Amino acid sequence: MFAYEKKLQYPVNIKQPNPKLARVIVTQLGGPDGELGAALRYLSQRYAMPYGEVSGILTDIGTEELGHVEMISTIVYQLTRNLTPEEIKRSGFDTYFVDHTTGIYPIAASGQPFTASFFQSAGDVITDLTEDMAAEQKARTTYDNILRLADDYDVRDAIRFLRQRELVHFQRFGEPFRTRRSQCKKLHRKRCSPCSLSLD
Repeated sequence: MFAYEKKLQYPVNIKQPNPKLARVIVTQLGGPDGELGAALRYLSQRYAMPYGEVSGILTDIGTEELGHVEMISTIVYQLTRNLTPEEIKRSGFDTYFVDHTTGIYPIAASGQPFTASFFQSAGDVITDLTEDMAAEQKARTTYDNILRLADDYDVRDAIRFLRQRELVHFQRFGEPFRTRRSQCKKLHRKRCSPCSLSLD
C-alpha cells in the first residue's frame, strides 16, 4: 500500500517556458534510462527478491522513483505551459504538440515512446542488483547531459536534486550487492548451484 503526500519531493518552480528544453528533459520520464522505467524495474524486482532487506530497498527506491516521475512531469509541464503557436513551431515542439498538445506523455528525447523493454526483472539477486546499479549510473549520465544543455537556474536546481538521488540509490544498491556477491562466492566454492537459489 502506498500513501500519497500531495507535494513534490523537491520544489519545482520554473518561470520561463522552454519547449525545446522540455523535448530533452522528457527523456527522463519515458526514455530508456528514465524514472518511469526505474520505478517499474524496482517495484517488479521486489517480488522475487528472497531477502527482506533487499526487497525493502527496492520498494523504498521504487516508490521514490514514482515521486521523480512526478517531478519530471512537473518540469515538462512548466516548460511548455502558455505557449503560442509561433513558439511551438519555432522550438521544434510541434511534432510532440500535434499528438499530445502539452499533455505529459512518456517518451524519449529521440521520440520513442516508453516500453517495458527499457527495464529488466530477472529474478536473480546478483543480476537484478547489477542491473539496478547500472540503471542508476545511466540515469546520472542523462542528468549530466541535461545539465550541459540547460542554462535556466530553476531547471538546473531541480535536475541537480534528481541527479544527486541517482548517486544515493547507486550506493544503496551497492551495499546489498557486495554482501550477496560475497555470499555467492562462498556458496560456489562448496557446491554448484545458482547463487540466488540458495543463499540462506
